[in-house]
Amino acid sequence: MSKRIFDEYVERVIKSECLGREEALSLLRIPQEHVFHVFAAANDLRHHFKGDKIDLCSVVNAKSGLCPEDCAFCAQSIHHDTGVSEYALMGEREILEHAHAAEENRASRLGIVTSGRGIDKEEVLERICSVLEAMEHESRLGRCASLGKLDHEQLQRLQRSGLERFHHNIETSESFFPSICSTHTYADRVETIRAAKEVGLSVCCGGIFGMGESDEQRVEMALALRELRVDSVPLNFLYPVPGTRMENAPALQPLEILKIIAMFRFLLPDKDIRVCGGRERGLRSLQPLMYSAGANCTMVGNYLTTPGRKAEEDLEMITDLGLHY
Repeated sequence: MSKRIFDEYVERVIKSECLGREEALSLLRIPQEHVFHVFAAANDLRHHFKGDKIDLCSVVNAKSGLCPEDCAFCAQSIHHDTGVSEYALMGEREILEHAHAAEENRASRLGIVTSGRGIDKEEVLERICSVLEAMEHESRLGRCASLGKLDHEQLQRLQRSGLERFHHNIETSESFFPSICSTHTYADRVETIRAAKEVGLSVCCGGIFGMGESDEQRVEMALALRELRVDSVPLNFLYPVPGTRMENAPALQPLEILKIIAMFRFLLPDKDIRVCGGRERGLRSLQPLMYSAGANCTMVGNYLTTPGRKAEEDLEMITDLGLHY
């Protein structure tokens, strides 16, 4: 495949023409000798739709462990013996301290994340609402939360308290989902995403790659996110945690990860493509190329149960590429 083909794809996408399934598959299966043509084309789309500013976010693991769900990759599931920290919802002041640290790392948004199927206690919902209200006065950060399956009423209460964005991943394609979870369904996740959109929240929704899914299922997932019209798409790459069912999963190769990023930029050209967990391990020395492959966002600081790299290294990388944050 020649460079001209990818340039034509770019022209079509800029003209608001959606690429289809077979074209997306061709991006994932491009021979190695042509792979940098794909990245250059994806980079053109990133620049056209998102400019050269890289959006940064951070998360706080505000309630950890003891999750009853059996997601195959998750260190916080009670079905896995991982030695992960277990604690109830953090106090307001502790969460606010994480917000201040995220600001120092130049993040624009903080995600408050809790383990579990959802919020099943009124007091927990009230405390999270109180934190959101306090953030409005004590922080410049955008307010995001990842709280599991919620209903319209819960989402509306959070929104009234200042929540701007709700994060809830579909994790993978509908056809592959039963392979990674049996305690809830793909449809359960979609229901929550649609509820968040219906109450007027911005939605951050993506998933994890490297769990055994096929190229076709990666494209299936991207097309589903396009149909759901989400705003931000976090792309995570499996970090196999000892004690989980995925502990022996083979690692994706860096160029394979970069092709996934590029494919998502082509199928969701005007969305925030956010490279998050697993990038350090998966991309190794090729981390700077995630932006050249179409990403325009990343997460700085630590993840939920695994460490990230130093924020100053990420900020230096962005600056060295001639980008800004």
